[in-house]
Amino acid sequence: MEHLTDQFMNSKIASAKNSFERALDCKHTEFDDLYPYMIEHPQFFWYKRYVAWSELLTIVKLCEELSMSWKEQFSEKQIAYIEGRVMSSKVLDEWYETNDSKEHAINE
Repeated sequence: MEHLTDQFMNSKIASAKNSFERALDCKHTEFDDLYPYMIEHPQFFWYKRYVAWSELLTIVKLCEELSMSWKEQFSEKQIAYIEGRVMSSKVLDEWYETNDSKEHAINE
């Protein structure tokens, strides 16, 4: 059995954060591979974001239960959103320090 280390959990946090940000930017994620037919449906992007947000919150909760740090990878604003646990339109609109999430989609 693999030992849970800060490095291991930090890699899981980084992966979940990346997945959530890719979902915010409407980029390809693992979810697209699991449910390719959903791309045809308008509610797909909301559901994809919800799934990524839930994954992020689950890993943060595990870190907290194991007394492992997770906040270093996030801005103060992002930490507040995560601690609030609710994915609101404010989280979606203001996750990045700038309001221009299209900038993030272009740069990758």
